[in-house]
Amino acid sequence: MKTTTLGRTGLTVSRLVLGGYPFGGVNRANGWDPWSDEGARTVIETVNHALDRGITYIDTAAAYGGGRSEELIGEVMRTRRDECVLATKVGWDGWSRQQVLDGVHESLRRLQTDHVDIVQFHGGMFTAEEYDHIVHGGPLDALRQLKDEGKVGFIGVTTEEPWTARPFIGEDFDVFQLAYNFIYQAAARHVLNDTAAAGVGVVTMRTMTSGVLQRLASYLAPEWQDAHDLFEVCLEFVLSDSRVTAPIVGMRWPHEVDRNVDFVESFEPPFDLAELPRMTADVYAAQDQERGVAAG
Repeated sequence: MKTTTLGRTGLTVSRLVLGGYPFGGVNRANGWDPWSDEGARTVIETVNHALDRGITYIDTAAAYGGGRSEELIGEVMRTRRDECVLATKVGWDGWSRQQVLDGVHESLRRLQTDHVDIVQFHGGMFTAEEYDHIVHGGPLDALRQLKDEGKVGFIGVTTEEPWTARPFIGEDFDVFQLAYNFIYQAAARHVLNDTAAAGVGVVTMRTMTSGVLQRLASYLAPEWQDAHDLFEVCLEFVLSDSRVTAPIVGMRWPHEVDRNVDFVESFEPPFDLAELPRMTADVYAAQDQERGVAAG
């Protein structure tokens, strides 16, 4: 499995991250229920298979199924903890320093480990007041304490609206989990440049657009899926951006692990998305250069 370095953490991680949300979310239309005995066995099999195939970065959260995802991953971590970089998330909205401490300790219990490599504040969109609460109101101090105690390796933040992560870049945050994908590219014009300059690690959430692109295409252009697997297109997109350390992908069954690992191992980016022109004037200039036409 291809590996890379997670920014200034220095951690060596696989180029693909196993996302833990499906291990706490029910999807009955596709026969998926991690709360059932069969579902639990499948989750444990899938996590073990991911480790066997070289995936060394697992991301989960206390909020996924009210701790169910952490519990099931913990069944594997009990005997294979040293084989991966383990990341989870903790709440912060209205939480005191003590509540953050308690939340992380509960995650450690469910994950059956005495430490996690990364703990991230589980966010959607941060206002200035919320940023101030996290950084100056106790939550960040709690994670700093846990880091000093050796229970947390590095501190991170997750966000659905990447631009609201920008203030955190100057603080003690070494990992940023950003919503960034083929149809939501807001991070490309600001945050990814900032994180690259700061040397922090970046992993992507919503890598496969959470199925939104595929659903839209089924209505508007069903022939697209016949021409090229849209899930592969989404993975190609993120893997082609040099500013991204690794994409997070939810995988429920071992065969999904195989499919994604095989794809990542064989894929070579045809260009660097970080260099993609994103303003009309820049697009025109790029076209002129490509065609050898002097600018007018």
